[in-house]
Amino acid sequence: MEIRTMTDEQRKTIALEYLKRLDRGGDVFDLFDEHAEVYFPKWGVAVGKERIRALFTDLIGLFDYISHDYTYANVIQQGDKVVVESTTHGRTRAGVEWRAGMTHAGRWCDVFEIRDFRIQRLYIYLDPDYEGADTQRYPWLAGRLESVQGAPA
Repeated sequence: MEIRTMTDEQRKTIALEYLKRLDRGGDVFDLFDEHAEVYFPKWGVAVGKERIRALFTDLIGLFDYISHDYTYANVIQQGDKVVVESTTHGRTRAGVEWRAGMTHAGRWCDVFEIRDFRIQRLYIYLDPDYEGADTQRYPWLAGRLESVQGAPA
């Protein structure tokens, strides 16, 4: 196995390319190592490209579209780790639109490990309730959803 040295800028480029491909519906799988692992809340950890493909197939089925704001993302790097924090907007298959700052959904943080020009590990941290349907269990949300969703776009 050949180990190739990478720069921070190359790692950042791969992380941002992943987000760009997601937004345009492109193939992200060639960015992953064969034995990579991906975590998504309420789905769990997918190990290997076959399981990662299954995870993304499940996720893609939730959306009409999604757009990541990677232009103004916070990016923190240390060694082979790249952490990207930003926002999204989009629409679910049920027709519910979300936008960070306007609805509950839309803020996220991805933690990448990138070595040998491949994503080795990606852990995605966000609230997967894009439609704001799980509000009854959180008393601090009472009445807040209506005022946030009623705000102008």
